[in-house]
Amino acid sequence: MDNKPKSFPPQEMEQPGKEHKMTPEPEIIRDGYKGSDKLKGKVALITGGDSGIGRAVAVHFAREGADIAIVYLNEDKDAKETRQLVEKEGRKCLLISGDVGKEDFCREAVKKTVKELGKLDVLVNNAGEQHAQEDIRDITEEQLKRTFDTNIFSMFYFVKEALNHMKKGSAIINTTSVTAYHGNKLLLDYSSTKGAILTFTRTLAQMVADKGIRVNGVAPGPIWTPLIPASFDKEHVEKFGQKTLLKRAGQPSEVAPAYVYLASDDSAFTIGEVMHINGGEMVTT
Repeated sequence: MDNKPKSFPPQEMEQPGKEHKMTPEPEIIRDGYKGSDKLKGKVALITGGDSGIGRAVAVHFAREGADIAIVYLNEDKDAKETRQLVEKEGRKCLLISGDVGKEDFCREAVKKTVKELGKLDVLVNNAGEQHAQEDIRDITEEQLKRTFDTNIFSMFYFVKEALNHMKKGSAIINTTSVTAYHGNKLLLDYSSTKGAILTFTRTLAQMVADKGIRVNGVAPGPIWTPLIPASFDKEHVEKFGQKTLLKRAGQPSEVAPAYVYLASDDSAFTIGEVMHINGGEMVTT
């Protein structure tokens, strides 16, 4: 029986959103999810890993046997809670705080991961931000640059350094969005970055395939994460996700297993693809 919430209490918060302030807090891993060593002995770096989808990916990866490094901006409380969840699974968790829009920081985050955890097998480019605007004329130069810095430029920065450490069998997973396919009139700059991530994923896959490194993506639909109450007004939040075929938003716990698949050997013949986890929003790929 589907017991996921159909609506949410009206709520708003400042960017970046804080998971511990959400009502209800997102579901990170479903009861009954059993790990089976799909990522045993691997090391994964996850950007935006403090909360939402990133947190769920970190916990699922840990349950599958991986040690984790998570990169986040300044959400220290959320990051520490994620670390506790990973360590509860018996795995190591390295916290790295900084601005993914800065290439120097991204380079050093990868190097620190390799130094502290020994190697890098999986890179999950998941950090993102969005700022709703009804009119393109209200999108400031600062907002535009910030959104592109965080959402797409950071992926270039992390991959450039990660490739110095990854070996055959490694995986890169990029978080795009359903908005890359049909847009969102309130999220022009965000949707544009997600379209860029789609093309980045497909092209990078071609570039590194001969190295034995697989590149794929996940395109979530409406998922209940801190990004939502930090981006929209109370009325939008209350109705968030109700236009899907399931009449509700998804939970991070329902997205993270797709990342497990793409990070593991189960997807050995999957490359340059994007998985759609969106509650039935039909898209043309």
